Amino acid sequence: MPHEPVLLAEVLGHLRNGPGLYLDATLGDGGHAESLLDAESGARLLGTDRDPAALAAAGARLARFGGRVMLAHATFREVPQAHARDGGGEPLAGALLDLGLSSRQIDEPGRGMSFMREGPLDLRMDPSRGATAAERLATATEEEIASVLREHGDLPGARRLARALHDAVLRGKLPTTRALASLIDRALGGRPHPRRYARVFQALRIWVNGEAEDLEAMLQWLPGAMRPGGVVVTLAYHSGEDRRIKQALRGPARAGTPRRLPEPSLERPPEGPWHELTRKVVTPSHDETAANPRARSARLRAFRRASR
Repeated sequence: MPHEPVLLAEVLGHLRNGPGLYLDATLGDGGHAESLLDAESGARLLGTDRDPAALAAAGARLARFGGRVMLAHATFREVPQAHARDGGGEPLAGALLDLGLSSRQIDEPGRGMSFMREGPLDLRMDPSRGATAAERLATATEEEIASVLREHGDLPGARRLARALHDAVLRGKLPTTRALASLIDRALGGRPHPRRYARVFQALRIWVNGEAEDLEAMLQWLPGAMRPGGVVVTLAYHSGEDRRIKQALRGPARAGTPRRLPEPSLERPPEGPWHELTRKVVTPSHDETAANPRARSARLRAFRRASR
């Protein structure tokens, strides 16, 4: 199925910020980028993605914008180098971090991203680099697998499933995506449910690709890369990702409110470098999720860089 950009109107409503250089650090199929370039005539774009196939497809889609678009094959960790090299280090007017998968990645059986299609247990965003999920599982301990399932999948029964996964890998009984889906049913019992499969595949994908660590590196780099008044829009699809974004971008004064208020202080608490534009998380409407079920778990937040 064609990939529909998630929360497109909401993304553009926050991200459009006048002429300047914008970063789309998960370019995907280029839907958000194309709409931004159409809507903002003075925008130039640095589009990066770790998936070479996605980068090629987006490049073809955005070719009509000519020199307004620069593309780079890069993970989040590698974006600072791409920004310095291809963007000349120019302070960013806006940045979009869409942490989801594209339909192209999900629907290609050879990528191993979908429990609905038989394929190798791969799950790499960049098939040219790193170890596959099957290879990572073959060297992981039961404790490590359980931690991955809990942290990146919020999965009830993580320890029980980790034990089954570890045993199946040792016996050579986990060669494909459908074999993994069947093992999930046997280990956790109850009625088969797509959401449970999705949580497991998501957790293993985040682990295999080092996505949590890459996101942390990106969030640490962003404050120094934005111009004053620059806007960051994030699209997260997992509570752990959304939590990391809130903690990094809300700043110490907004990171969380304790249950018992501290004694009044004459000192004003330090403020972070961001002003939050979304008072609460933005999620897709019923109409959007009906038209595009893959958008249902999206969580949008937007932040503006404070003056330095």
